[in-house]
Amino acid sequence: MRRDLFTAEHEAFRETVRAFLAREVLPHHERWEKAGIVDREAWLAAGRQGLLGTSVAEEYGGGGSDDFRYAVVLAEEFARAGAHGLALGLHNDIIGPYLTGLATEEQKRRWLPGFCSGETITAIAMTEPGAGSDLQGIRTTAADEGDAWVLNGSKTFISNGILADLVVVVARTTPEGGARGLSLLVVERGMPGFERGRNLDKIGQKAQDTAELFFRDVRVPKENLLGTENQAFPHLMANLAQERLTIAVAAAAAAEHLLDLTTTYVKEREAFGRPLARLQHIRFEIAEMATECAVTRAFVDRCVGEHTAGRLDAVHASMAKWWATELQKRVTDRCLQLHGGYGYMSDFPIARAFTDGRIQTIYGGTTEIMKEIIGRSLLG
Repeated sequence: MRRDLFTAEHEAFRETVRAFLAREVLPHHERWEKAGIVDREAWLAAGRQGLLGTSVAEEYGGGGSDDFRYAVVLAEEFARAGAHGLALGLHNDIIGPYLTGLATEEQKRRWLPGFCSGETITAIAMTEPGAGSDLQGIRTTAADEGDAWVLNGSKTFISNGILADLVVVVARTTPEGGARGLSLLVVERGMPGFERGRNLDKIGQKAQDTAELFFRDVRVPKENLLGTENQAFPHLMANLAQERLTIAVAAAAAAEHLLDLTTTYVKEREAFGRPLARLQHIRFEIAEMATECAVTRAFVDRCVGEHTAGRLDAVHASMAKWWATELQKRVTDRCLQLHGGYGYMSDFPIARAFTDGRIQTIYGGTTEIMKEIIGRSLLG
């Protein structure tokens, strides 16, 4: 069915994104995967192309549009290309709202121009070795010492952790327990005591640098407090719906793309003297996946429309996230099976998608956390 979500301007932007991927990303992605990190030049190229800070005001060098559908186009095209190294979605759609929505005028002028040009790469540091989806377990502390916060602690699984020039750190600024007493502090590259650990060896998305971060008596100036002191939890909750919807958008697009690849493959691949597509079991498998993708697409697009209108709530974002990512996982596994032995070869896109996509049901809040959010909304 025709999608009514996009205008001609969005589709023109889609062509720009595809051209950028073909020119600046795909020729280098294999090398980035071996290196475990992308070239900084790719970020600068994205800035020159206008792919960074699309929702940032023009006065700071951004695109000046708060239309979330441009972010949707980016997420879909990067997902279909299997290009996970250059984490534009993390930069634009997850960290960007914290800077545009919480930063002071002085902070915006200091940070946003580089954010939009690609000179300043960003990360957000929430997860700790003992606290994953549970923010109440955060142990990183920031002590008030007059003109600065003194930050101590560690974070792990931080995407862009090696490349990041600006890290939004969630830290406990009062001894009060639970989710209360957390603040957002912006740590900048080169601050004494801020150290990066190893680039973590993941099973997939190897081109995307993911690191451990360590803070040892890091003096973070008071002017680097982002938002309101001790209000990190509501700040984080306000932006999680968009983060989860962005993940759902990429998941739905990836599932559709893998289904397309597999449909072509079973038409061409022969077994027992005829194409696989002639076998009833294969046709049933394709039919089931196509229907599941179509139903998921309808719901995710509806959520995008709701978010664009400012109406998407946390519950429906959680529904979209868990359903679309679990669909992606399920479709990837079934498509790999239909490829047979070739599906297990790392030079086939389906094999790379199998490992690259596995994280989708984990980051941004696990499937189990999504179900808990939905369940609590219904049952109290």
